[in-house]
Amino acid sequence: MATRHDTAAPPSEEGGAAPARPGWGGASASVDERRRARLSRRWQRDVRWSPYAFVSPFFLLFIAFGLFPLIYTGWASLHQVELTAPTDMHWVGLHNYTRIFDDDFFWNAAKNTLLIGIISTVPQLAMAMGIAHILNYKLRGSTFYRVIMLAPYATSIAAASLVFVLLFGRDYGMINWALGQAGIDHVDWQNDTWASKIAVSTIIIWRWTGYNALIYLAAMQAIPSDLYESAALDGANRWQQFLHVTLPSLRPTILFTCVVSTIGASQVFGEPLLFDASKGASGGAEHQFQTLGLYLYEQGWVNQHLGRASAIAWTMFLILIVIGIVNYVLSRRLRASS
Repeated sequence: MATRHDTAAPPSEEGGAAPARPGWGGASASVDERRRARLSRRWQRDVRWSPYAFVSPFFLLFIAFGLFPLIYTGWASLHQVELTAPTDMHWVGLHNYTRIFDDDFFWNAAKNTLLIGIISTVPQLAMAMGIAHILNYKLRGSTFYRVIMLAPYATSIAAASLVFVLLFGRDYGMINWALGQAGIDHVDWQNDTWASKIAVSTIIIWRWTGYNALIYLAAMQAIPSDLYESAALDGANRWQQFLHVTLPSLRPTILFTCVVSTIGASQVFGEPLLFDASKGASGGAEHQFQTLGLYLYEQGWVNQHLGRASAIAWTMFLILIVIGIVNYVLSRRLRASS
């Protein structure tokens, strides 16, 4: 009798894995591996290129509304071109620049811009530092005060300027009324040389103090509390803590606000324009508070000399570059000394 030979595969040993069999399982594993590889490549592309996609709208808008006008303005500054015929250009080289520097009105506007910048920036940053120091302590309703501080920044320049025009009115203004109560004669804020600069600077101070105060407040809250505790253990009072802990820690922030305020002061336009709307871009009857921004507007859109206005714009741009270089040098020295 023939013995029966079993052709089935021997069972796997106890505890061991069953032998792999070709079939649907291997195909499924291969598909999964390809899918994972495809997803991995997609993830790598997403990580590499997504940041560029996120920032691309800014650069596209900058090229369209920033870089192209800048280049076109630089090209127009080398030509004689009028507002009535902007495509009719005649090459004059650097004549527009040399003519600007020989123009007394340009230097008057530059001097007014510098004085208004100093009068508005120094009190503005000092007040902002004091307000931020007060708000840095735990106060009831601190969020409300922070919103109030930011409200002037969110207010329209036109609305704020018109209100201050009423306040600084010569005959019926509240400022002159208060001065009269103190026995001081009325001041002609719009026509007096220094009074007009102070009035325009007051609008700027009111509008930007709260904004800078919030910047200082954010920087103060980032200062480690251990520094204040150590100073208190050494016997320092609050004023000494402010001088020896807060101010040294805020040096980069103070430099930043000084640079930003200087740049903003060099571009002041709306406040002096609306302070005496009857005189327009002339900045008063004797140009006593005409800034570089108003001078540019007067040359380009009142006198219709686009070439000369373009040269003024590029001159202001070069001034801002110099300010940026000074900021860079000072920042490096502060980092090296700290």
